[in-house]
Amino acid sequence: MSDISTTDDDHDLEDEVFEDVTEAVESAFERPGRWYIVHTFAGHEQKVIGALNNIIKSRELGDSIYEIYLPEEDVTEFKGGKKVTVSKRMFPSYLLVRCEPDPEIFYVIGSTPGVTGFVGAEKTRPTALTRAEVDNIIRPHVEGAEPTQKRRLPTHEFEVNDTVQIKTGPFATFSGHVAEINEDQLKVKVLVDIFGRETPVELDFTQVTKL
Repeated sequence: MSDISTTDDDHDLEDEVFEDVTEAVESAFERPGRWYIVHTFAGHEQKVIGALNNIIKSRELGDSIYEIYLPEEDVTEFKGGKKVTVSKRMFPSYLLVRCEPDPEIFYVIGSTPGVTGFVGAEKTRPTALTRAEVDNIIRPHVEGAEPTQKRRLPTHEFEVNDTVQIKTGPFATFSGHVAEINEDQLKVKVLVDIFGRETPVELDFTQVTKL
């Protein structure tokens, strides 16, 4: 086997490519201010966002409270045998707020209706998120690249021993019992009575419906 050699020119080219990619990445951590986690009453995230936006506008705090971010992700669910993609909150009852590390600003945010407080060691001095924490929640954007989803968590309505009916394929209209659920491959194994014998049939989630 022959060795693959590299020249100085090759290394220079690799360095240039690396620098180009690095420059193209925009991290939310680099934006003005610092990121903090705010806790809200359950289900009040949108109300808090609206109230805080009104406060920012009425008190002209746009140069101190820069951004409110509600972490969401696309989740694949199966309802009525159909696959649908919906946006769900990654951290229910929590918001990310980018603002200046100013005690007065912390007080304004903390006293917003629906807010229970900051996540941090001290009430008057919340703990700011690190770069790694920010980038893990708000993925850096690379120019020219397709946005990638952080997670796709398949959820479904099936349980082992459920009675289901097959909707499509050679066993359409047959019914049986769920024996196994493979969430990684989005499939179920159904025990179907064929010619008097229970036969395992592997099907996509979308091919069956609960009875």
